[in-house]
Amino acid sequence: MFKRNAFRVIVMMCVLVYAGIAMGQGNVQKCFNDAACKVKATTDPSQKREILNNKLQDMSKALDIVRSSRLVSKADRAGIDRVKVAIQEKQDELAGANGYARVPDEQLNAFSDYVVQDMEQADRTIVISGVTALLIVIIIILIVR
Repeated sequence: MFKRNAFRVIVMMCVLVYAGIAMGQGNVQKCFNDAACKVKATTDPSQKREILNNKLQDMSKALDIVRSSRLVSKADRAGIDRVKVAIQEKQDELAGANGYARVPDEQLNAFSDYVVQDMEQADRTIVISGVTALLIVIIIILIVR
């Protein structure tokens, strides 16, 4: 009886962790996708830049908070660092800082799509545990609201 219950608990934990990882990735992608939709709906280039910059800053803050948590492993910290570098590069490109050419006003819509696609690819190439992914999503939700 005990073995059967233990097996059921282990199976349920595996399913929940997998669902949590998928939910975490989906929410991060949705966050950037919503920003891209707002950018495309706005006609003023300065507002477009502000929307993109705010979203990138929110993600960077969330990653800083999660990285400082004791629940995060060294491997997850390395993954978070790689994502932070990618986000910083996007911010530099948007602002034209640190050797990057500033994104022209007429290309901000395309840049927002590029950010969404790049973050989707980062989800596939950077492995972050389920706990860390869920922490990132929770922090993003708290920052945005």
